[in-house]
Amino acid sequence: QVQLVESGGDLVQPGGSLRLSCAASRSTVNYYTISWFRQAPGKEREGVSCISSSAGSVVYAESVKGRFTISRDNAKNTVYLQMNSLKPEDTAVYYCATGPRSRVGTCLKSSAVDYWGQGTQVTVSS
Repeated sequence: QVQLVESGGDLVQPGGSLRLSCAASRSTVNYYTISWFRQAPGKEREGVSCISSSAGSVVYAESVKGRFTISRDNAKNTVYLQMNSLKPEDTAVYYCATGPRSRVGTCLKSSAVDYWGQGTQVTVSS
């Protein structure tokens, strides 16, 4: 079992930036592709981005491409999501997720991961 803890969510004005962190309890995650998902009120959970174990491959949803950057520091068992040019429609609870079944090709599908964090709230509003 792996515990994931997200942090960094906040209230920010449109056009602002935030950096989310996802810290894992075990270094095992360094062998896994790790994903970020988000869920807005009344909407389905959607995949935002993912990064392969070596950070050699990254994937972004079209809605965040060019604005969000995913990275990881395996020495700290941590994955980051840098979010720039935030829009009100980015408002959601953001979750990181991973597992031994995680693959870059399916990393934006919630059915392809096993372990979830508790989420961190991001609110974009003036």
